[in-house]
Amino acid sequence: MADKKNTNHNQKVINNKAYFTKLCLVSSSLTLAFAALVGCSDDNDDHTQANDNSGTKTAIHLSIAHINDHHSHLEPEGLQSFVMDGKTYRSERGGFARVKSVFDALENEYGSGNFLKLHAGDAITGTSYFSFYKGDADADMMNTICFDAFSLGNHEFDEGDVGLKKFLDRLNSGSCQTPVLAANVKPKVGTPLAPSKVEDYIKPYTIKTTKEGVKVGIIGIDIKGKTQNSSRPLDTTEFLDETTTAQNYINELENQGIEHIVLLTHYTYNNDKKLAAALSGVDVIIGGDSHTLLGDFTRYGKSAEDNLVSKGDYPTVIKNKDGNTVCIGQSWEYTKAVGIMDISFDKQGNVESCQGSQIIPIAQTIEVYNETNKDFEPLSSNDNQGILDMLLADKTDLLSKDLILPFAEDANAASILKAYTDQISENQAKVIGQATEPLCLVRVPGTTRSADISGCEDTANHARGSDIAQVVAKAFLDGALRADFALQNAGGVRETVLAGDITYKTAYTILPFSNTLVNLDITGQQLKATLEDAIANHMDNEGSSGSHPYADGLRWDLDLTQAKGNRVKNIEVRNRTSGIWSPLDMNHTYVMATNDYIASGRDGYTTLGDISKDSSKIEDTKLLYTQSFIDYIQKIAKVQRPDRSDYSHKTVITEQGKLLEP
Repeated sequence: MADKKNTNHNQKVINNKAYFTKLCLVSSSLTLAFAALVGCSDDNDDHTQANDNSGTKTAIHLSIAHINDHHSHLEPEGLQSFVMDGKTYRSERGGFARVKSVFDALENEYGSGNFLKLHAGDAITGTSYFSFYKGDADADMMNTICFDAFSLGNHEFDEGDVGLKKFLDRLNSGSCQTPVLAANVKPKVGTPLAPSKVEDYIKPYTIKTTKEGVKVGIIGIDIKGKTQNSSRPLDTTEFLDETTTAQNYINELENQGIEHIVLLTHYTYNNDKKLAAALSGVDVIIGGDSHTLLGDFTRYGKSAEDNLVSKGDYPTVIKNKDGNTVCIGQSWEYTKAVGIMDISFDKQGNVESCQGSQIIPIAQTIEVYNETNKDFEPLSSNDNQGILDMLLADKTDLLSKDLILPFAEDANAASILKAYTDQISENQAKVIGQATEPLCLVRVPGTTRSADISGCEDTANHARGSDIAQVVAKAFLDGALRADFALQNAGGVRETVLAGDITYKTAYTILPFSNTLVNLDITGQQLKATLEDAIANHMDNEGSSGSHPYADGLRWDLDLTQAKGNRVKNIEVRNRTSGIWSPLDMNHTYVMATNDYIASGRDGYTTLGDISKDSSKIEDTKLLYTQSFIDYIQKIAKVQRPDRSDYSHKTVITEQGKLLEP
């Protein structure tokens, strides 16, 4: 890749509309496939930095295309709206086969030696593709791109070390041999991920060589606390401090003469910014975990802004501990976006500048909003092509502005996915019930995760919190005949349920994990401690907000301005026979239905973990918790939001002191 000062490197991607149209319509070819395979090779031999005779280093450009947190979302992901010439349009968005075409197009443009393809973790769990195939479908789709490095995320451990090994075996069963990185994850020798040595499956870093002969180190970092508390690694698998570990390996690479350091992290956008400022020697951070969309899409109008909510600039540029520039990128979630970052390094080995784009890939078939009919309708062939041309001609510089662009699906990737889809689509399409209204997804009351969905816009102002978590808890209690109440962690419920048909696919999307229902003997005092544990996990212990509790047959007042021990008040229990609510008896022993994940003490539920150590107090029903939800929906046929009096949260005072509406 040539120097920006001597070429028009940043001006050539979309200047020629016809050329970029061809680029966007690119399909897989033997040439590109061969280039992808070559790009995955690992160079770990000569670890010296290329210098000239004066002792200065070689100025280079490095281009990085990246995704993160695809979470088994392999099919197109929703519809993307945008405004052009005063009209509102929409088209199908994302999907792994379309993302493959984006990577091919970018590799065709930048893949002359200094181009990296990176995945920042959480590839698995989240849809029925994982529920049914346990990572095989994800691995096969990732291998169509052939990433130069993949960093572990917390959800890679959802099926334990054994499940992760199975996924990684599939990922590296072909010719790609993608380096799997997590410098701060150390499995014990003799366990599934380290049968003979610590680095059998997980490497701390990989080293790539540019066309100029310059070495670039890529170090992986996984989020420690969240992985330990909210996933299922073996107790013997060690997780080290993120910052200390990153600096140690930066130092190790610098001692080898490697000056250009990329951190491939699964550590959240905010943590990445803090990490960059705390480290010496880091140049670039490509991250994941927080599902953060960066960039500016305001030129596509309010309809685009409503579902393209940016959290910062792309790239985000800050200073490291040395006072040198660090470029940070993250690329949203669920194959909805691809980031492309271009970094210029000077002859001292420091970042001179960086720029880039977030690309939202959409289908080539466009619909327009009809003001008269108040609905979207297909465009004519000529009008459709006109909008495609306008999108492609919208910008003159791929690396200066964030884009919504049309791409064809890669035929080979689509074929691979279809083989999986065909096996499950028939059963998954079967209707098990209907939702009469949206069942909105919220974790902590006072926040929202579904404000872009009609009917869920105002959830952040209401104390009820998550409708769908409440329904899931109700399903658990319905299936646990001897339980007094049921408890569910918010993060175990993954999606809003839209009004309309509920299918098997819906059930496996909102409850994608392989959890079973258990019955626990628990005293009132232990229950109070459990609720306080769950809330403290995300309020005090930097755990996931997914630990927040929801229940059926229990309700309480919540005050997040208080310290642990005083946040949950006025707990009441509903009698299953009479339906009458009465105060929780701190000395009485109840039977609680919950999932085996939090029953084992995961996600901050430490009190439950202590109870479960006594085998006489726990009964595993062996009932898959997704099946209990399916059974409940089939039983009642039509699902609506529960009566307000049945919601877990009677009243809520937010951390900021705001009393939420009922």
